[in-house]
Amino acid sequence: MPRRAICAVLGLLTFLLVGFDVQAQLPEGTGDSSPTIERPRTDELPGTEGELAVPSATVRFRGLDLFVIRDVLGPKTPEERARAIEVRVDTLAAGSAKAVDTIEVHDRQVTTDVISGEVVLFTITERDAAITGRTRQQLAADYTRILKHRLAEDFQERSLSGVANAAMYSLGVLAVFLVVLLLINTLTRRISSRILSWEGTRIKGWKLQRFEFLPAARVVEVLVGTLRLARAIGLVVLSLLSLNVILSFFPWTRAAAETLFSQIYSAIGWVVGGIIGYLPNIFYIVTIVVATSYGLRFLKLVFRELEKGTITIPGFFGEWATPTYKIVRFLFLAFVAVIIFPYLPGSGSPAFQGVSLFLGLLLSLGSTAAVANVVAGIVLTYMRPFSVGDRVKIADTIGDIVEKTLLVVRIRTVKNVEITIANAMVLNNHIVNYSTCASEQGLVLHTAVTIGYDVPWPQVHRLLKEATEKIDGILPEPAPYVLQTSLDDFYVSYELNAYTNSPQRMSKIYSDLHAAIQDAFNEESVEILSPHYRAARDGNAVALPAKYLADDYAAPAFRVKNVDSDRP
Repeated sequence: MPRRAICAVLGLLTFLLVGFDVQAQLPEGTGDSSPTIERPRTDELPGTEGELAVPSATVRFRGLDLFVIRDVLGPKTPEERARAIEVRVDTLAAGSAKAVDTIEVHDRQVTTDVISGEVVLFTITERDAAITGRTRQQLAADYTRILKHRLAEDFQERSLSGVANAAMYSLGVLAVFLVVLLLINTLTRRISSRILSWEGTRIKGWKLQRFEFLPAARVVEVLVGTLRLARAIGLVVLSLLSLNVILSFFPWTRAAAETLFSQIYSAIGWVVGGIIGYLPNIFYIVTIVVATSYGLRFLKLVFRELEKGTITIPGFFGEWATPTYKIVRFLFLAFVAVIIFPYLPGSGSPAFQGVSLFLGLLLSLGSTAAVANVVAGIVLTYMRPFSVGDRVKIADTIGDIVEKTLLVVRIRTVKNVEITIANAMVLNNHIVNYSTCASEQGLVLHTAVTIGYDVPWPQVHRLLKEATEKIDGILPEPAPYVLQTSLDDFYVSYELNAYTNSPQRMSKIYSDLHAAIQDAFNEESVEILSPHYRAARDGNAVALPAKYLADDYAAPAFRVKNVDSDRP
């Protein structure tokens, strides 16, 4: 940044601080004639034996302290006396400036009164003065000088020239505020541009060997964000300070300015004090979080190697690695949350505990089904009934497993429809896995046909086996085989069994196999009589497609035979 700009900023800040100091000094006046203001104290009165000490109270006017009242007067406490004095002083200030000259001190036998006309503004007792080391006449005279000085300044500030001076000071502070605001915005833009230009050169990512866990772009983003946050905080502080200074220039708003400043100061002090007091807890939390992060990385590395097979544990299958890591990570994070909980701000408050109990109750009542699915998902994980990609049948759904989680299983059917099934439902139904033995032993596909007794069974066996030879997906070894499952009233039931290592193509293989069986039987004029035909064949055409019949084929006519009427 150029030296001139730095000098300009320092000069403007000095002017702002000087303006703030001027407004702070205005109520007290300048020179030796200005009375010394006695600041409020919380001294306790040295009461007589058996009496309770009463705290003192401060009399204020236009947001500024005037003097302190320490003694009880009749039934009124010092606080009540101070508030009554403030009301009478405000009434006096609402009148003419000549009221200052009417303020007098009247000494009585046991008290000293300060009056204005016929109104007693306040009274000084022996005990009011005793704690200050002065007589009540001296204390009353001091308080009277302070009150006159404040009222004179108040009338001066509310005059035309006083308001003009306050307005001039306000415009000066506003101008300084705008200039400083412009400089802050300019500096912020320049510094941000400089930080962005340093990405990859002066600002590099944070690496651990070849692993970059914090890229340079993220570091730049954090720095720019921090700069913008500092700019926002600076603008808020500058705005509040400027507003406080401007309000303090005018007597009508001086009390509001002091109240605003005290509230902001108290809030900032409370926040800063809370942060400082919370630093040990923050250290514990950060330490635990860092240790947890590295612990989870180590666990992930171990389970990744278990999944690859680099690390082996007897009885632990590689496909268990990912779900086991998720379960262990959840338990680990839950344990860490229990450890961190006492260090969270407000964790010991009844409100925090009540909200935690309420949320726990809601989760308990509303997550019964979810918990059941999670438990079922864990059981299915270690049962190993299927893997992603397997062709399965769950209840009435047949398809390929595309995803399995702790909550649900997703299946894509042969119609390319994705179905989501809750783990609890999967666990409560039969699970048929067509892919488990398909790659090593082969999956046996089977279909049945019914053929009449007039067709020799060896011919049927041969035709069924020949049909499998034309199907892509059926293995030649082990060889297909035929079982005669039943001898029914009108036909024989034959079951064809063939091996395949492509369970995902089951539907297509079955369709091609059925077509091939029909062609094989039709080519040798073997009728598939299913369920059955009546035994009377005269006058009925054979049950074969036309292309398999002879060109001169005609349906046989009914044969009629005469019966001799003479036969008994």
